[in-house]
Amino acid sequence: MKLAEHKDLKVAITDLPVKEKDKLLLRLIAKDKVLTEHLHYKLLESEIDLEDRKEKIKSEAEAQIAALKKLNAKEALVKVRKMITSVNHFYKVTKDVLGEVELKIYILNIIPIEYKRSVFGYRDFSFLFATYYIKTVSVTINKFKKLHEDLQFDLSENLNHLLERIYSSKLAHEAEASNLPKEIS
Repeated sequence: MKLAEHKDLKVAITDLPVKEKDKLLLRLIAKDKVLTEHLHYKLLESEIDLEDRKEKIKSEAEAQIAALKKLNAKEALVKVRKMITSVNHFYKVTKDVLGEVELKIYILNIIPIEYKRSVFGYRDFSFLFATYYIKTVSVTINKFKKLHEDLQFDLSENLNHLLERIYSSKLAHEAEASNLPKEIS
């Protein structure tokens, strides 16, 4: 049931006494962890806290690089997905598109691209890793293009480095097949 479909409910909620509204609001917020964290960020945190959140994600990613180099494609895919999921959570909480794009470009630039193939199993996790990696880059480029041109200018060098890295690796074929640009101007 959507609130927009029930205008009478919307009116009834706005007519509630403030104390009752507060109680209902707090109960609703408690049911959604992301909403709770978003409100905490919005109401209690500052720009410094935003930078701290970004630095925490960057340092967590850097701490995993040495371990990533030793993994096979299947294990690496799991770790990289967790890193990108942490950036997606960052965006859900802060609604900072610039920070999301910046963090994804950073992570995609520092993680190894090539991994050992698993000897056992019937799935080609190297292919799955490549597909996930290229798709993540593509989504990041689409978000990048929606940013203001000044912000794009600030990030374009790192993004071009990422694209150059992809096209000079074994992922070049997958990147071409996905119509990934070779450079962002």
